[in-house]
Parts: sequence; C-alpha cells; structure tokens
Amino acid sequence: MTYQPIQDYGIIGDMHSAALVGTDGSIDWLCFPHFDSPSVFAAILDDEKGGRFKIAPASEGAARKQLYWPDTNVLITRFFTPDGVGEVIDYMPVGVPDNEHGYHQLVRRVRVVRGEMSFRVECSPAFDYAREEHGTEVTDEGACFRSPGLSLGLATRVPLEESAGSAVAEFTLDEGEAAVFVLREIEAGAGCGLSLSEKEEEKLFKQTVEYWRRWLSKCTYAGRWREVVQRSALALKLLTFESTGAMVAAPTMGLPEGVGGERNWDYRYTWIRDAAFTLYGLLRIGFTEEAAAFMGWIEARCKDSASDGSLQLMYGLDGRHDLTEETLDHLDGYRGSRPVRLGNGAYDQLQLDIYGELMDAVYLYNKHGGPISYDLWTRLRVLVNWVCDNWQREDEGIWEVRGGRRHFVYSKLMCWVAVDRGLRLASKRSFPADRERWLEVRDEIYEEIMDRGWSPERNAFVQSYDDDTLDASNLIMPLVFFLSPNDPRMLGTLDATNRPPRDGGLVANSLVYRYDVEKSADGLAGEEGTFSLCTFWLVEALTRAGRVDEGRLMFEQMLGYANHLGLYAEEIGHSGEALGNFPQAFTHLTLISAAFNLDRALGKSS
Repeated sequence: MTYQPIQDYGIIGDMHSAALVGTDGSIDWLCFPHFDSPSVFAAILDDEKGGRFKIAPASEGAARKQLYWPDTNVLITRFFTPDGVGEVIDYMPVGVPDNEHGYHQLVRRVRVVRGEMSFRVECSPAFDYAREEHGTEVTDEGACFRSPGLSLGLATRVPLEESAGSAVAEFTLDEGEAAVFVLREIEAGAGCGLSLSEKEEEKLFKQTVEYWRRWLSKCTYAGRWREVVQRSALALKLLTFESTGAMVAAPTMGLPEGVGGERNWDYRYTWIRDAAFTLYGLLRIGFTEEAAAFMGWIEARCKDSASDGSLQLMYGLDGRHDLTEETLDHLDGYRGSRPVRLGNGAYDQLQLDIYGELMDAVYLYNKHGGPISYDLWTRLRVLVNWVCDNWQREDEGIWEVRGGRRHFVYSKLMCWVAVDRGLRLASKRSFPADRERWLEVRDEIYEEIMDRGWSPERNAFVQSYDDDTLDASNLIMPLVFFLSPNDPRMLGTLDATNRPPRDGGLVANSLVYRYDVEKSADGLAGEEGTFSLCTFWLVEALTRAGRVDEGRLMFEQMLGYANHLGLYAEEIGHSGEALGNFPQAFTHLTLISAAFNLDRALGKSS
C-alpha cells in the first residue's frame, strides 16, 4: 500500500463538507453530504478499500505542483511532462442559489495548457466508511453509484467504463481542450439522467471564485504575513458548518499523532474549548458575521445545558450530544495506524477548562461583537455558579487524557477565567450576579494555583498539582490576563518550557511539545509529534513578554513547517512531517492570534 504524506494534500469545500486532494490528483477523503457524514472516499485511511476519485496523467513520472486560485479555496493541481502541461481544477461550488444547481457537489475540470496529455480517471466510491456495497451504472452522460444510504451521480462527457464497481476512463486532451466531471447526490429512486454543459460549469466556477474573493475582501488584517493570515482565514471558513455556524476541529478522522500508533481520533465535531480562540481570531481580522454565527451556536448550547448549568466539552455540528466512539477494524488505518476511531469517546469526559473558554468567548463577543441578551446571561449565571461548586474536582484536562483524572493546573486556570469573566460581564452590563461569592471563589482559585500549581524546584508552573511535569498549556496564562507577561513566575515558566527536552523543557528546534509523554501518564501508548498550536502560544507569550525578536524568529521558523499551500495538521513529526488530523482549525486560529500580536509589537518597536 502507498500512502501520500499528510502534508501532500490540499482542501476544498462548501461549508457543509470538505475533500482532501492529493498532489497526485487523487481525492482520498470526502464525507458526504456533511463533515460528519459517513465517508465516500477514504483512501487516506485504507489505500486498498477506502475509495478514491483520481484524475492524473496516464503515464508515470509527471512532476506535480499545487496552488490555490488567488484569494479563493479553488485548488489547482498541475502536472508537467515533456509532452505537455495539464491541470485539474477542483472546487465545491459555493454562492450558488439552492434552486439553481443544488448545494452539495464536487467539480473537477481537467484541461491542458501546453502540448497534449493523456489522463486516466478512476472514481471508486466506498460508501459508509467502506462498509456498504454499491451498484454502478454507466451511461452516455456519466455514471451512477447507488448504496442503501446514499446515491451519487458523476456527470461527464468523457466515455466511462464500469470496472469492479468503479467508473474508469482514459482520454487525451490537446492544448486548450478541457473535460469536466461533476459529482453530486441524486435521488435514491430516480433514474440515472445526468446533465452537464460547459456553460453551466463555467457559471459555477465564476460564482465560486467571486464568492471567495468577496468573502476575503472583508478581512481587515493588513500587517506582516498577510497572505499567511488570509490563507488561515480561508481554511477556517472551509471548516465552518454553514447551517449552524459551528466549526469542526478538523474535517478528518483517524490521522495519527504518531504513525503506527493508537493516538488516532475523530475530529469532525465542535469543541466548546475552541470557542474563545475562534471568536478572538475571527473578530481580530474583521469577520464579524462568522463570529456572530458561532456565537449563535454557543448560545444554543447554553440553552441546551443540563439543569445544573453544566455542558459537554464537544457536540455534533447540529448540537447532538451522543458521539459514542467505535472502532472501524476493517480499515487498515493511515500507514497501518490502528485503530481507526469513529465518534469520540472523550465527549462525556469532565473537562473543567471549557467553562473558562466559553465565558471568555462571550466576554470577547460582548466587547467586540455585539451585546449579549439577558436570557443568555441567565444561563451563564447558572454556569458560573456550577463552576463555583465544582472547580475543586479532578478532571481529564485540556488534552483529554485517558489515564485518570487529576488536578490539572490549566483546568483550574480556566475555572478562574470563567468566574473572572462572569464578574467582568456583570459589571460591564450591570447584570444581576452573586458577586460576593464569585469574588471569593475567584481569589480562592488564584491562590490555590499559586500554592499548588507552582514548583519552586522547576521555577515554573506545572501540569498538575504537586507535580514537576511541565505543560505547554500554561503558556496561556498571560494571554487570559491571569499573570502579567513579565511576572517573574511567568518568565520562569517561559524559560523552563523553552529548553530542549533533554534539559527538561518542551521545545525542539522552535517546536513545542504539549508535555513529556514519558513522564505524564496519559493512558495511551506510543509517542506523538510537537503540537503546532502550542508553538504559536509560545510565540505569543514571548511577544507579550517583550522578547519580540525571539518570538518573530520562532514564528518565521514555524511558517516553514506549513505545507506547500500554507496548511497545518495538528502536529509536526521528527522529520518535519505533518501528523494528526488535517487541516486543524485550532492551529490556524492560534497562528492568526500570534501574527496579529507579533505584528502589533513589531509596529511599536519600529
């Protein structure tokens, strides 16, 4: 089996689902019609039976490049041979009225721009994570694939043949010629009538390009690294579920944090934890509509909270609660990384930090977006009271460990943030609140963190109470205004973290590990890569501490680890390879925040 490196993929989407397109012209991941629907193509999780949609030169050895159509999420994969230059333009139409063409479709336009080139196309769906059989019917207008749960039509004027459930063809194009393939959902009981005209496709293309350019024009960021920030913004928009305003943590599942290991998770859901970072990132660069939509999703979750005010740490895109985890043992996993997990068993963990992130998000939105309602405040007040009653409990923490609950310092920190932001909101808006109790609890949390979360021996804050293990999540302390960036304890934590692992730190070649997996029992076997969002946290912590040159160098080095399109997975491996689900929203959100604050600091110093 041959698997492409994770970093060799680009992403296209329509804010309902997303597809990964490899530099070899193969779509190896697509869930249809939504991010968390069962997969149709999943060759990235099983090269043999996962399913793919590949269009590539018929002969081997072509050089390959990928780029985005300027200021859009339209992807171009180019092939170079001695006889000619060809390209595949991939996109999922957006900005198209529902009654005109339907919303969920994938378009692949193949064209030759110099000389001539022969292509081979292979469309091999494997429905329901390769668990459902399907029938294939080839017609003069394309092919239809029918399974019990979903039927798809592939419209094209290229003559196709059926082969073992796939639709295949070879065709040759001369300079200036093009062929188009459109994959879309069809009615289960309908015939296989598929229509496609070049004018229709050209209209879809223009509408899609115009949509993305019009959307990106709202970006107010004009500082250094503008193209990097804009690409991150475009990626984040792709990961937004338009129907509810929620944002998936990543559009993929099962991509390993260590190749061959078991740290393989389903990220196609929305984490409460991401809320503050999402709103901060979007508001900072001018995307107020997206921030408002996400705020609407948060408000809906608050109204749907338990009677005591508690929340789950993650939800389905539609707000559903049950994300029961199962393993897909029939899939080989990316390069043999098993098990492949569907659903996420961490959904019912206790993670106390989510309340701080949520309250910080609401506070930021009330400050920079729009005033929150009294009805939402009544739910938030119950939530803050729940934190006051429960902050002393042990929990599984931000990293969702499966090795038992502990008193994680980051969890206590974010409980402090939850109560602090509740007090600030109540004061700012003159909302009724249990101020005396909240003040007392806020101070109690603060002093306990200083007493039990601080290690005089390490001269740093540690992962959990009465421990000596470092954790990169503590870098966020100055970002949430718990400590001054120049507080001696914060500077000590910075220095301790910013040492190589062999010297007890967490930084290797400017890349930051979450924690030392050998010293911190997280209940899982194997190793993992450096955690990209933690690197951007360190950049921002250094910047706020006035160590701007250090922060800038680390930021620039980190930019060198993006893939050829400016996209990041969750982690980076020993050889600079991408690891984990891809692309990861959290990484791109923290990139935007780090770039914004670093650029502002550099502006002041120049």
